[in-house]
Amino acid sequence: MTAAITESVVYGGGMAYLWQVWYKDVPRVPFEWYNDSRGYLQIDKLGHAYAAYWQSYVGYHWLRSAGVSKKKSLLYGAPLGLVLQTPIEIFDGLYEGWGFSWSDMAANTAGPLLMAGQEMLFDRQWLTYKFSFTRSSYARQAHGYLGDNTLESLFYDYNGHTYWLSMPLMALKPLKKVPEWIQLSAGYSANGMYGEFTNRTSFQGKPIPPAVRHRQFLLSMDIGWNRIPVKSRLLKGVLMGLSCIKLPFPALEYNTTGRLKAYWLYF
Repeated sequence: MTAAITESVVYGGGMAYLWQVWYKDVPRVPFEWYNDSRGYLQIDKLGHAYAAYWQSYVGYHWLRSAGVSKKKSLLYGAPLGLVLQTPIEIFDGLYEGWGFSWSDMAANTAGPLLMAGQEMLFDRQWLTYKFSFTRSSYARQAHGYLGDNTLESLFYDYNGHTYWLSMPLMALKPLKKVPEWIQLSAGYSANGMYGEFTNRTSFQGKPIPPAVRHRQFLLSMDIGWNRIPVKSRLLKGVLMGLSCIKLPFPALEYNTTGRLKAYWLYF
């Protein structure tokens, strides 16, 4: 149930942030379980996998850059995402309103497996897990329930989250001469959500308009920043840091309401 992007920030700013944001003034309870596998049309689960993927990616490549063998880097670095995410699930099980989620744990495992599996099979990441966000129109109609501003909505407005897998076009044989940094990207998002399982109809006494919860499947282009050949170590580091974010590009969407949509730019 805990937002995966916040979980990533937790380890960057210290464990105290976890209590300050999520568990402050929340009563402790005996350890309990929570089945949220169907919540937010699985957007939260993709967020868990995304955070764990990049944590494992950083752990593995940090060891490789330090001269550690591939085998040992996979052994010690690849599980990092799962190692970092698991304590948060345990804390969730100890506070009222949350609970230990096996589906979260499955997602926390899937991210590192995606990273490690590609390194084992291909010695590279043919598929790069990426994220994009824009504050949705639903947030602006929710009277603060999905966040009062863009920063708050990043954590609460799952309608604005999109998760992508980007692949170099050169992986397709007819396009093998295309530069490796030009990529094709497939994405998943969901809209119409004013709640985890069902939609709220009001918040703080103000009505929330009805909305149809639906899934969105997207196809777009992307740039693989870390695949652009550069000599500067500093610039390589900057490009690597950009590689977890999907750039705005034109996109096609098919959604479960049966509509096909095109975007000049999809964020």
